[in-house]
Amino acid sequence: MSFYDRIAKSFDNACRLPLSEKSRYVVFSDCHRGTGKANDNFLKNENIYMAALQYYYTRGFTYIELGDGDELWENRSFEDIKEMHWRVFDTLARYYRENRFVGIYGNHDMVKRSERFVGRNMSEYYCENAMCSHELFPDATFYPAAILEDNLNRKNIYLTHGHQADVLNSTLWRVSRFLVRYLWQPLEDLGVPDPTSAAKNNTKKKKSEQRLTEWAQINKNILITGHTHHPMVGTPTSPYFNTGSCVSPSGITCIEIEKRCLTLYKWSYSTRQDMTVYVAKSVLGERVCIDEY
Repeated sequence: MSFYDRIAKSFDNACRLPLSEKSRYVVFSDCHRGTGKANDNFLKNENIYMAALQYYYTRGFTYIELGDGDELWENRSFEDIKEMHWRVFDTLARYYRENRFVGIYGNHDMVKRSERFVGRNMSEYYCENAMCSHELFPDATFYPAAILEDNLNRKNIYLTHGHQADVLNSTLWRVSRFLVRYLWQPLEDLGVPDPTSAAKNNTKKKKSEQRLTEWAQINKNILITGHTHHPMVGTPTSPYFNTGSCVSPSGITCIEIEKRCLTLYKWSYSTRQDMTVYVAKSVLGERVCIDEY
């Protein structure tokens, strides 16, 4: 199967959501939540991410996690991830209870496509504040993609993780997981980059982005992905967007969809003149409205 067909096929069983002037969605990707060890790249940004989650929760946004939310290639135990980042799951559970959580799986958390895995591992988490277990995502379904269906001009927005552009991270994902878990992860500790990663290998990153852009251009659809960790804003001639990631040393990025317009934002630490530290939200790309396409 070609990359074009793999991308198209992901939308066959997509989660379909309404898009109107009143819609408020925020799209995060590639959190790669880990177990708190040296390879947990999410840990350094957890407080920034929590600030962003609270911001969007209080303002009525629906949270879309566009794949690789949890690092399940390097880590075998999801319980350890939930234990380490229980505050995150406490907040995500609130979104879920209010039908404001949409889960898309990526290559690093492909196991979430299994109802059995979700049922066994994602039904509850242990809340340290309450010192008991709470419901997390009971009866949840994680999707290969989502489509925001525009009720005005039928200019839908297509969202998927983006690993479909690369055969090693899609069709052969089990092989890649084995290599990452038992070969490249130990070598990375010695400074050897993972050649299977589109985020760490510039050649693979450019090739994946070219293929995703090509799919968006041919279909004349707005396409939002993650996977490459490279935040991007589309144009009318190249309607491909990328959320970036939550593991950059400089902060986290996301895409807001509000009033049928898309804006790429960065959340990071900043300082005031009195030397206090705070979490700042800044625009990374120009606001783009879907009527421009």
